[in-house]
Amino acid sequence: MDIKKHDIDSLNAEIKISLTPVDYEARVTDAIKKVQRQASMPGFRPGKVPVGLIKKQYGTQIMVDEINKLLNDTIYQYIQDNNIEILGNPLPKDQTPVDFEKQKEFEFTYQVGLAPQFNVSLDNKHTFTFKTVKVDDELVEKYVKDVRRNYGKPVNPEVAGEKDVVFVDINELDETGNIKPGGIFKSTSVSAERIKNEKAKSKILGVKKEDKIVVSVDELYDTALDKSISLGVDKEAAEAIHCDLQLTVKNIARLEDAELNQELFDKVYGPDKVKTEEEFRNKIREELGLMFNADSEKFLKTEVEKQLVEKLNLQLPDEFLKRWLMAVNEKPITQEELEKDYPNYAKAMQWRLIENKIIKDNDIKVEAEEAKEEAKAFIKGEYARYGQVALDEDVEKIAKDLLSKEKEAQKIFENLYSKKVLDLIKEKCTLQTKELSYEEFFKNN
Repeated sequence: MDIKKHDIDSLNAEIKISLTPVDYEARVTDAIKKVQRQASMPGFRPGKVPVGLIKKQYGTQIMVDEINKLLNDTIYQYIQDNNIEILGNPLPKDQTPVDFEKQKEFEFTYQVGLAPQFNVSLDNKHTFTFKTVKVDDELVEKYVKDVRRNYGKPVNPEVAGEKDVVFVDINELDETGNIKPGGIFKSTSVSAERIKNEKAKSKILGVKKEDKIVVSVDELYDTALDKSISLGVDKEAAEAIHCDLQLTVKNIARLEDAELNQELFDKVYGPDKVKTEEEFRNKIREELGLMFNADSEKFLKTEVEKQLVEKLNLQLPDEFLKRWLMAVNEKPITQEELEKDYPNYAKAMQWRLIENKIIKDNDIKVEAEEAKEEAKAFIKGEYARYGQVALDEDVEKIAKDLLSKEKEAQKIFENLYSKKVLDLIKEKCTLQTKELSYEEFFKNN
């Protein structure tokens, strides 16, 4: 066997593999014997089919399969042994068709995309903006209101207000203002808060049980889809409906905010964890700080990626990568789709190379125990999202199961590596903290 690498330029190369019978014949013979042990043909006992018949019927295909396996093993071993950093996977180069039935010696050429060579220096000359949210009294009050609303109690007021839901019977009216025989009839609900037309909203506000009001269907609903869903008709029919409707109020529902008392504190944080309104607000302030810190970290990572990708401007074997993406994509894509999506893919690839370089240069490692703790924290977070507290033994079991799945484990390890890279950047580079209001923070990001 002969294998050689030819550099076309700094980002593209070809690897040529030459095979003679001595390289593949033993593999083919072993594969034929394996097929013989499993083969079944009329006139022969299972496993006793003569080798000659196996060769005649399956020999060429077996040789093709074994040569392909040999090529795959050889090229990846060569890449590993020679520390060649590639992007994507080797692609067979178009060449003269191979006649596996007549040829004994073969030559195969593969195209490979090479990773660019570069250095990343992390020092205080690099400046990044670390944006934070100002958790002021106004923001805390907003979240206090949200909590009170989420834990509110349903009541049925006598008069409909701005945030009430009004349950109504809807009848279609004819041109004379009478209920249309065979027309639309639907029992549904109307949210005063969601009505955009002021004329229609003014008719809903202040209604009482059994009141009847007349409103234009086009004032009550913004789109044909809204009409379709609320009135129970198909979208095409809804587009043609422009009549008046009579709404008969059957009930009014309101969600009253929960009182700021011990009952609410216990529901939110558990019995006797919080005992005063001041403690309640401080607890919310603390949680908001933690929540927005995660957003700050995310936005910092985005800025770091953008700056380093733009500064280093790594060159990639673009044409090779485009061919590789076309070849490996699970769903067929057009050249137009590829050209449209490729810039984003290239930026992601550039950042991956930069991040891996930082990891390698700084000997960053993630231990199995760290991954286990990360998995456990993730599981506890998922339970908390649904207001539940997971038992330690359940967390331990689920974490072990999660890490036993290759894709899930890979995500956890990659996430930890990314965190450690960002921590290193925060340690070595200059961070300019910029405190913003809630609105400014999310508007600018």
